[in-house]
Amino acid sequence: MIEFRNVSKVYTSNQAHALDEVSLSIDKGEFVFIVGASGAGKSTFLKLIMHEETPTSGKIIVNGMHLENLKRRKVPYLRRTMGIVFQDFRLISKMTVYENVAFAMRCIGKKNSTIKKRVPYILDLVGLGNKANDHPSELSGGEQQRVSLARALVNNPELIIADEPTGNIDPEMSYEIIELLSEINKRGTTVLVVTHEHDLVQSFGKRVIRIDGGKVISDTGAIESTVAI
Repeated sequence: MIEFRNVSKVYTSNQAHALDEVSLSIDKGEFVFIVGASGAGKSTFLKLIMHEETPTSGKIIVNGMHLENLKRRKVPYLRRTMGIVFQDFRLISKMTVYENVAFAMRCIGKKNSTIKKRVPYILDLVGLGNKANDHPSELSGGEQQRVSLARALVNNPELIIADEPTGNIDPEMSYEIIELLSEINKRGTTVLVVTHEHDLVQSFGKRVIRIDGGKVISDTGAIESTVAI
């Protein structure tokens, strides 16, 4: 699903070593937390997976595609295998909840008949079936994050990447969002969550990869994850 082989990333503008000889693999169907302080390399790690950046050295394989030499025309096909959940939601304010989620399907050319069936199903899945006609401004922060999650899920991706998905919501709703991601994971979707909230990570007992100074300093399974952090 995701494999890094001796991956380094050096930004030429300031010669900063964002990642240094990182090797790891994440299998299909896993739920993994990526933790680390600000500047540890978490954002670069995600950007490499999404092919927003390319490695300085090493090999990256995501969903069967080799990213270090992926042609530009192939990038949209890579990203269609992913659903991205952002900290700041990135919803379109003029669109309703339904329209925000449907937009993700229209972008890849899905038929209206398919959209009309799929969107209500996904909204029900994230507990927003009764909010379809509301606009983002009418929702709480937790509800907006659920819309963001619904949008990430609607095209049935193999991989969900959640980048600090609880950063702008209260602790109780944070737990609910991770619990919802855990339920989605149980359906077979690989889930990768980047967060700095160690208390939240400890509550779920999943695999935890800790990055510091551009290196993986620990990689613990579900049983030991609460000990590592």
